[in-house]
Amino acid sequence: MSAVLHPGGHAHDGHGHDDHHDHHAPHGWRRWVFATNHKDIGTLYLLFAFAMLMIGGILALLIRLELFQPGLQYVNPELFNSFTTMHGLIMVFGAIMPAFVGFANWMLPLQIGASDMAFARMNNFSFWLMIPAAIMLVASFFMPGGAPAAGWTLYAPLTLQMGPSMDAGIFAMHILGASSIMGSINIIVTILNMRAPGMTLMKMPMFAWTWLITAYLLIAVMPVLAGAITMTLTDRHFGTTFFNPAGGGDPILYQHVFWFFGHPEVYIMILPAFGIVSQIVPAFARKKLFGYASMVYATASIAILSFIVWAHHMYTTGMPLTGQLFFMYATMLISVPTGVKIFNWVATMWKGSMTFETPMLWAVGFIFVFTMGGFTGLILSMAPIDQQLHDTYYVVAHFHYVLVAGSLFAMFAGVYYWGPKWTGVMYSETRGKIHFWASMFFFNLTFFPMHFLGLAGMPRRYADYPLQFTDFNMVASIAGLGFGLCQVYFFLFVVVPMMRGQGEKAPQKPWEAAEGLEWEVPSPAPFHTFENPPKLDATATRVIG
Repeated sequence: MSAVLHPGGHAHDGHGHDDHHDHHAPHGWRRWVFATNHKDIGTLYLLFAFAMLMIGGILALLIRLELFQPGLQYVNPELFNSFTTMHGLIMVFGAIMPAFVGFANWMLPLQIGASDMAFARMNNFSFWLMIPAAIMLVASFFMPGGAPAAGWTLYAPLTLQMGPSMDAGIFAMHILGASSIMGSINIIVTILNMRAPGMTLMKMPMFAWTWLITAYLLIAVMPVLAGAITMTLTDRHFGTTFFNPAGGGDPILYQHVFWFFGHPEVYIMILPAFGIVSQIVPAFARKKLFGYASMVYATASIAILSFIVWAHHMYTTGMPLTGQLFFMYATMLISVPTGVKIFNWVATMWKGSMTFETPMLWAVGFIFVFTMGGFTGLILSMAPIDQQLHDTYYVVAHFHYVLVAGSLFAMFAGVYYWGPKWTGVMYSETRGKIHFWASMFFFNLTFFPMHFLGLAGMPRRYADYPLQFTDFNMVASIAGLGFGLCQVYFFLFVVVPMMRGQGEKAPQKPWEAAEGLEWEVPSPAPFHTFENPPKLDATATRVIG
């Protein structure tokens, strides 16, 4: 975002020193279209993700509008299912994942002392691939038969009966998957090969660790998704019967393949969030992160265990009892390393001299609300309970607590924490706190009642519901609108002023106790950083000389 501030790419660090090597920065539209600088590409990713967040949010509000009261008000059930399907796909693949890649692009080279990402042109390509994919997803509403309405999981046999928009959706998912794989290769090579001398793996910032592990996860599971949707495509057009029982196929097979991708995917969307929170909590508690090594091992354990829990999404498919037991115990096991992380964050704060600037508010809010989402996940891991709650609003409440209060809240924390480094100006602390408290209030008011709706038996993806669920649905719909408006407020009154350079000038290190190489460069970060690898001190968090 410093790019918007300084079209010439010049950066002053407030010490009368001008970065003389910035005159190579390209100007105008070419700077963005042909961007190879990791900061510019990071900015593009973040702005793209925010645009998709708004589109996905509008779909969510249309869903809540229909559910404001019982009966069919505005849309027919088919269009309602298109809304739920496209809301899920756009939020997961268009908002959450690209936003974390934006953070990775911006911060990883700064954190490890690299001059840029390893493959700069591939970095550009992996961003621009997402634009046609996003257009195809959104345009599917205007195709014959309307957008896919099979749920974001794209289960057979519904997908085999959808109109041509389904093929556009499959193509879009392939392109987004290719983009993710290229981004992951770039991140892995950058972290493994381009760290500053003296920065061993076990001295890396937690954010770099979580992204390294996430990138391996992405490379492992994106081809699995590609396989699932390619089989869907050949079933639709080339006479195969992978998922068609009439030809010896099995629709349950699709669920196994999809969730073998889908469960590690859930951790792909939360591990970078853990990394961001692990950077912020020590900075504002003014203490070292408690149990750094155990954090690294816990992250790796989550990644490994995520491959053996996929069928907990499938307890109601008629799985044998031994299968249910296996997935039940494996799922309970994966909560242990997650608990280790939460314990370590709390232990870091314990007896720290804490202050609650906006990044810390979001981080503490994340820990609190994400833990609630984790507990409902533990409840759903138990097969007998899940069979009652499967496909009810309890599940909707659970995964929004994990993905909105998890991934999204951590990203807000990251924007407030690193934003001054990106733009060179401080955000308005008052506006940041308004954004936090209003979001926290409306988020809980939207999704907490859904636990009760689910326990009472209200199924998800239905455009109508019995009269007794009206009050909670009204509350959720109104609060959902409030939550959406909070994010518009965030963009207009926090992000835009920072991008325009309005606000007090950010010092090189706005947070006194923050550690890491990113605080060793001026604010805003100059166009080219670390052209010569920095010499590090023993902790690998400071530059010597």
